[in-house]
Amino acid sequence: MSTTIVPGTLDGRVAVITGASSGIGEATAERLADLGAKVAVLARRSDRLDAVVSRITAAGGTALAVPTDVTDRGQVTAAAERITAELGRPDLVFANAGVQLISSITDGKVEDWDAQIDLNIKGVMNTINAFVPSLEDAAAAGGPADLITTSSIAATRILEKFQVYSGTKAYVSHITRLLRTELGRKNIRVSTLEPGMVDTELPDHVTDPDASTLMADLIQQIDVLQSADVAETVAFVASVPKHVNLTEITILPTQQII
Repeated sequence: MSTTIVPGTLDGRVAVITGASSGIGEATAERLADLGAKVAVLARRSDRLDAVVSRITAAGGTALAVPTDVTDRGQVTAAAERITAELGRPDLVFANAGVQLISSITDGKVEDWDAQIDLNIKGVMNTINAFVPSLEDAAAAGGPADLITTSSIAATRILEKFQVYSGTKAYVSHITRLLRTELGRKNIRVSTLEPGMVDTELPDHVTDPDASTLMADLIQQIDVLQSADVAETVAFVASVPKHVNLTEITILPTQQII
């Protein structure tokens, strides 16, 4: 039996989750709150955030909805200030917001390219910029401090038509590795998760027929990951002793072979 993730494991911690209105972010917010963390949930859809907060508070947890477009640096900075004022200093940041828009490079869907670069890369960097000072303070005070990003197996797999999406996720994986050279010596743990196929709304954004068929077939043919599976991994990363940094975790459905 695990003695790492038990009720109260995250008591006293303040967690920030971006992309928290659905899927992995939503499930992670609820799981971290269940373990005792105060959670701030960030996304653009305020109604969905309010629903997440309602479920958490009904279960006895503490949560704050902060409607935020993470592609807007000013909004993220303002969110960080509000969270610190209302919940306390964040010491667990899950930069999870992202979008997946698949197309052939010859289609020239530059709006889709920009949307993925803005959210998957700039949104992550805005989150890092806003919350690393809080993580530095938490670590300097002797407590745990975690920066966790959501990448994808697409960061390393060679999948046709995934060029731009895969490129953004490769950036996320590598910036996370590089951040450890600066933040690790300050006792800030830096981790990235690279999930395979997860049954979330992310594939719903895909309009390319080949990519849509690939994802739909996976969901129907194998037992794919659920958002709760990734949320449990985030909880484990944040729950191990603070001298332990699980730096890169690939999470695959057992039957996924691509």
